Amino acid sequence: MKLASVSTLALAGLASAFTYERLDKNNSLLLIVDMQDGLFSLARDYDAIQYKNAMYAHAELGQIFDLPVVMTTSAETGPNGPLPNEFLEMYPNATLVRRNGEVNAWDNPEFRDAVIAANKTQIIMAGIVTDVCTTFLALSLREAGYSVWANHEASGTTSEYIRDMANNRMRDAGVQVVSYFAIVCELMRDWRNTPGSVELLSVLDKYLPAYGFVMRGHRAAVENGALLPGEQNVP
Repeated sequence: MKLASVSTLALAGLASAFTYERLDKNNSLLLIVDMQDGLFSLARDYDAIQYKNAMYAHAELGQIFDLPVVMTTSAETGPNGPLPNEFLEMYPNATLVRRNGEVNAWDNPEFRDAVIAANKTQIIMAGIVTDVCTTFLALSLREAGYSVWANHEASGTTSEYIRDMANNRMRDAGVQVVSYFAIVCELMRDWRNTPGSVELLSVLDKYLPAYGFVMRGHRAAVENGALLPGEQNVP
């Protein structure tokens, strides 16, 4: 009994040592960082089709969850090029800061002011390249006191090794390095919410086909399904 009591106290102490921070759609800002046409080819740590899909999925988070959005580009009139037209069409009224020289977006006063003006403490971000555009800004945001959530699927760089080192550097600074699906589920929290299954299942079918085809298979089973002979005997 004494041992059990000691173990219970020890577990209670461990439980109180950790606080699970959850994304709050009412306290989040979405950043689209340097996802420019000319920089796309630098994202070589993912398949090009996979990475394009991840970029567009990240960008659409603002529309799905009604998040404020700030976009920024670097040397847009040079080889880096503009943001994809679809992003500009998604957010015609969002702040777009065109940086001419600052590598770290936080060094640009207009960008910094836009982030501060949004008055949110949680930042969801991704960009090209992971080790510079994403990491430098994420570290600066952490230093400024923000909670930062880096969408690692939508941040691309020149190799898997460089990506892993950059993600580790961000984690060491307290950045939450997470997947697209994790961000969606953190913001949604409950399939019965709004946005919930009604709004999100078609989005996930578009951007997360592994889950989309689970839903398609379930739909087909409900609408057209019939047990095969012997299937009823499967445990």
